[in-house]
Amino acid sequence: MYAAEARFLRAYQYSVLMDLFANPPFVTENDALGSTLPKQITRKDLFNYIESELKAIDGTLAKPRANEYGRADQAAEWALLARIYLNAEVYTGTARYTDAITYSKKVIENGGYKLISDYTKLMRADNNVNTDEFILTINYDGLRTQSYGGATFMTHAPVGGSMPAADYGISGGWAGLRTTKALVNLFPNGASSADKRAQFYTNGQNLEISDISTFTDGYAISKFKNVKIADGKPGSSLDYADMDLPIFRLAEQYLIYAEATTRGGTGGDMGLAVSYINKLRERAYGNASGNVTSITTDQILDERGRELYWEGFRRTDLIRYKKFVESSYLWPFKGGSKDGKGVESYRTIYPLPTSDVAANPNLKQNTGY
Repeated sequence: MYAAEARFLRAYQYSVLMDLFANPPFVTENDALGSTLPKQITRKDLFNYIESELKAIDGTLAKPRANEYGRADQAAEWALLARIYLNAEVYTGTARYTDAITYSKKVIENGGYKLISDYTKLMRADNNVNTDEFILTINYDGLRTQSYGGATFMTHAPVGGSMPAADYGISGGWAGLRTTKALVNLFPNGASSADKRAQFYTNGQNLEISDISTFTDGYAISKFKNVKIADGKPGSSLDYADMDLPIFRLAEQYLIYAEATTRGGTGGDMGLAVSYINKLRERAYGNASGNVTSITTDQILDERGRELYWEGFRRTDLIRYKKFVESSYLWPFKGGSKDGKGVESYRTIYPLPTSDVAANPNLKQNTGY
């Protein structure tokens, strides 16, 4: 089982490289350490490898929710398959929406997960209690896993201006991250929305951004706090966060099922898809006042923005929707322009690091860089 978990973690990391860089260097246990320089793999071949690895370990991983918290089980494997199948057309040129339905459905129906009741309690110092919704997490501890990345970055970097650091369970903010109005405007009535997912700090902040180096330009995000759900007190350290970061949570699987169904995947039930969207919205509103009776793919993109913001999904989503580089969909400072502008199509993937390309003659730089 340990070997299967290791293979899962490798497949997960390769899925990140596939998404960001498309054609990374590639090695497995069949390559002797240090014997040769890694060969480059194509995005399509890497997709096929990840898919085959995940399916190969399915019977060896622990059953859903049967493993230690923070370790992978079958539900994590199913969740990753659902995620890459949703984006398969980008990665391989062939849509796999039917498979995205199949695997998101396995998580939803066989994983034993349910949404926690309060969205605002997802990202807190003691969120290790959110195991009903969290499928796999990166676990952080302010005393034992000290780093300025990860959860510490997400709690410190968004705090500045007039934001009281103590309210966020930290010794002081870094006055760095804010959001543009594009996210704020996804919510009815913006920061004053009845949708409780709209976690914005606006006191002394400007909705419009004139100077990206000025923290008070742009609304601040209060989604991530190093304070405890149980009593509102700080985590174990004011300098390093206790908050665990979910890699997969149930809400994403609801959204995958709904989008894949709306895009025509076989085996999806539209009524069920709408009900999954309404589960998210009922949690957000506290009642059925925000419920919908039908959904479109564009509505699901907006719902993903409201539900998953700052959890690492938006770039991938916009590429799948053909809105990331195109001029048909703009946001402030897209392409370095205050009002936003379209950019070159090759920017849907990142350049391979120059140091890697220089050290490994097997690597060919991605087109355009």
